[in-house]
Amino acid sequence: MTLNLIFVTVTIKRIKKTREQRQHDEEVFRLYEEISAKRAEFQIRNF
Repeated sequence: MTLNLIFVTVTIKRIKKTREQRQHDEEVFRLYEEISAKRAEFQIRNF
């Protein structure tokens, strides 16, 4: 019985973000965290 394996190497180029992109990502993350906290607080109060 012969087993033939094909190995494929995938190279993913690292994407360098600009200063504005990093600031935007941080702002989006901060807003997401705020909304998640408010949602959790709402669920605790109402259930």
